[in-house]
Amino acid sequence: MYSIIKKYNSFSLQVRASFWFLICTIIQRSISIITTPIYTRLLSTGEYGRYGVFTSWMGILTCFVTMYIYSGVYPQAFVKFEDKRNQYSSAMQCLTLTLVIVWGCLYYPFRSWWNELIGLNTSQMVAMFVVMWANAVFGFWSVEQQFKYKYRVLLFVTLIEAFFQPVLCVSLILIMHDKITGLVWGMALAMLICYSPLFIQQVRRGKVFFSKKIWSYSLGFAIPLIPHYISSVVLNSSDRIMIQHIIGEDQAGIYTLAYSISICGTLINQAVLQSLQPWILQSIKEKRYQEIRKVAYPSLIGIALINLVIILFTPELIRVFAPSSYSSAIWVMPPIIMSVFFMFSYNLFSLFEFYYEKKVYVSAATMTGAVLNVILNYIFIKKYGYYAAGYTTLFCYMVFAITHYYFQVKICKEEIPNVTIYDPRILFCISVSFLCMGFLLMLTYYHEIIRYSLAVLVAIVIVILRKKIIGFVKTIISKKNLEQK
Repeated sequence: MYSIIKKYNSFSLQVRASFWFLICTIIQRSISIITTPIYTRLLSTGEYGRYGVFTSWMGILTCFVTMYIYSGVYPQAFVKFEDKRNQYSSAMQCLTLTLVIVWGCLYYPFRSWWNELIGLNTSQMVAMFVVMWANAVFGFWSVEQQFKYKYRVLLFVTLIEAFFQPVLCVSLILIMHDKITGLVWGMALAMLICYSPLFIQQVRRGKVFFSKKIWSYSLGFAIPLIPHYISSVVLNSSDRIMIQHIIGEDQAGIYTLAYSISICGTLINQAVLQSLQPWILQSIKEKRYQEIRKVAYPSLIGIALINLVIILFTPELIRVFAPSSYSSAIWVMPPIIMSVFFMFSYNLFSLFEFYYEKKVYVSAATMTGAVLNVILNYIFIKKYGYYAAGYTTLFCYMVFAITHYYFQVKICKEEIPNVTIYDPRILFCISVSFLCMGFLLMLTYYHEIIRYSLAVLVAIVIVILRKKIIGFVKTIISKKNLEQK
């Protein structure tokens, strides 16, 4: 233990901060995973389906209401306005509050029409506006903490909210007659209580409500990215909304559970990408293309293997996370889990689009995947039920990744002629092998002896290859350390 503490203390402030920021991200994203077994037992499949629709619509409306300013514009502008960071943060907080109020005023007089369109009542919609605002408040504040390397206070606030939200949600579910209203107001009140002081802190320190320069810069940057944000959310959420409207809330609930568990792998994606992205961008700048390849291919294989393990244990995950009424979800989970692999892979290509500032390519690829997803869902959900949504999601993320790869090749031909970053044959072999193994593992759901034998084999392989696995993890961490230096 002493040696571990000594090793930890030897790391720079930047590296320690990066580690704890990653932990905070995992804690935040894990809340929905940890609480899923509780909610699925307190809510019926129909009620859980309505909750899935609530989160889906919130993602779509956030593109317009807050425009994700806190995650898109703010981090870059925080550097641009380095000499006036306090004033900038205050102005951004007030801009977002203003946007929420304006949209709230546009909603309320026509609430009956909006409620019928979205499928939620007025109380739930008001809770949604509160959650959207609170998410933005925390987003602004957490970026500031990351720039200042104040990981202790960020970790403290994250832990408090992570504990307080489930307690309040469960309490209101049990107390209120409308369980979904109780759940969403539990979220809203927990965020309101935990995050409001952060808003007050930044506004009081900056003392700026309106700044024409800051507001116009931020809106000018954010508005053109709305199509990209909408397309991303549609690609992630349209299936749940369409299942509810085409088939019903019960099926939407089962699919929401399957989707929530399936994307657990994105936690690993986030961890690896957070380490690799800065290093890859720096490598592009320094023309170290060979090194990108050497890390990208093993990363893809590692992500593929992790998702195959999740597919292998899908029946057990369903039993842990939900009662028997959700058991049919096992047949829709594997294709969604496989989508996580392509979610990771497209980031390796899109980094070139961001580095060379090809925003049109980013939006084009995202919109292609989103439009295709809506069309395919409309055609196949009617015909094959909610199972079809899992396969349309997989197919669309494959198209998404391929489109980004095409744009990456196009950009490289324009910016760095005669250089091939990724070998398409290697990418093809990794992807096809992963897909084949994933679908083969689905067949073992009928034969538990074979499946458990494979589980034992996987455990043996991990033990045998543990040194190589640890070595690769150290390589990923070293890239982050190198970039921080």
